[in-house]
Amino acid sequence: MLSRIQFGMTCFFHYLFVPLTLGLSFLVAIMETAWVRTGNEEWRTATKFFGKLFLINFAVGVVTGIPLEFQFGTNWAGYSRYVGDIFGSLLAVEATVAFFLESTFIAVWFFGWKKLSPKLHCATIWIVAIASNISAFWILVANAWMQHPVGYVIRNGRAELSDFFAVVSQRFAVLEYIHTVGGAWILGGFFVMGISAWHIARGSHVGVFKKAFQVAAVWSLVFTVFEGVQGHMNAEILATTQPTKLAAMESHWVTSEDVPMHLIAWPDQENERNAVEALPIPGLMSFLVHYNPHGKVQGLKDVPKEDRPPVLPVFLSFRAMVALGILLFWVAIWAFWKRKTIESQSKLLKILPWMISLPYIANLLGWTVAEMGRQPWIVYGLMRTAEGVSKVAPSQVWGSMAMFFGVYSLLGAIDFYLIWTFARKGPLPEPSTAAKA
Repeated sequence: MLSRIQFGMTCFFHYLFVPLTLGLSFLVAIMETAWVRTGNEEWRTATKFFGKLFLINFAVGVVTGIPLEFQFGTNWAGYSRYVGDIFGSLLAVEATVAFFLESTFIAVWFFGWKKLSPKLHCATIWIVAIASNISAFWILVANAWMQHPVGYVIRNGRAELSDFFAVVSQRFAVLEYIHTVGGAWILGGFFVMGISAWHIARGSHVGVFKKAFQVAAVWSLVFTVFEGVQGHMNAEILATTQPTKLAAMESHWVTSEDVPMHLIAWPDQENERNAVEALPIPGLMSFLVHYNPHGKVQGLKDVPKEDRPPVLPVFLSFRAMVALGILLFWVAIWAFWKRKTIESQSKLLKILPWMISLPYIANLLGWTVAEMGRQPWIVYGLMRTAEGVSKVAPSQVWGSMAMFFGVYSLLGAIDFYLIWTFARKGPLPEPSTAAKA
């Protein structure tokens, strides 16, 4: 249990930084492209301002991700022995191709403002953005294999890779990747809108931040719609690959047809029922899963108790994530509708800075559903989480966990202090340098 807590703590902390890297990188690339195309210096100022925040976040994200890979060897030796052939190959591709590419070109972008032509410099930030998102693809393919293992054979008591293409192209991996980066792109949009709104409300660099706000408003609306539609596709594939997780997400206990969705419910796992059920929408759960309001949906009682995930945290995390997604969608519509007159929208300008935290929470809740809903399996249907843990003395795990907590708390405090400080300060004045397209 201590190893689980430690890995969950470090993983969640690392994931505070990853989504912003994925989303903000594309928005910075779009702003720089606008500067190259128009020569408007306000676009250049916006690019450099949000690029600085991106670099701070990227650096801490890299540092906090490294200990996760070490823990596979220290705390999860059983897991590493069993699936190292598959998991290791995917992480190796991520490290040697995508991560190497993004780390190299982010340095070129940072130091290349006066040494590269505007077009070539702009190309480097696009490479950083694309490589960052490709890096996420390989990590998520590895995670998807744990959720839905394919392309392997069991030989000598180990899972060995037999079909690399099947692993990287399976539908579960593709949908998990799309849903995860969709959440990250939404976070990037609300991050830019929130900081831009804060400066516009104070009359600081209004022209610069209005441009950034308009880009982020369009971006946020597109991807909140996209995320809602794509989330439905995840429910469909869960019904065939991880029906127990789906049942826990909806606290659905008995396999049946014409399954409603209750707007209000409270699971009672001990008595295998819902203690509270109210406001049912007839056939909605069946429809979301099968495109048919009469479709059959598997219930938790079809699975032995020892193979069920903890229902309450999965159920609450899923409901909270969906509620936040709906809220972000309506705010994105509001921001898009008022984007051209944002400087006169006082209510929206006050609300948006406070909303930066909500996509962070939604992303973490999504991971809670994905990872806690997979329990008690570390590799779904193949290996239980308890079988993957190393035989390490609890005192050693307590010691390393205390160290991680201390170091991560310090890194987090530094990161948020730097982002908060530079975000409040605004763009630095600099000599005018017109872009030559």
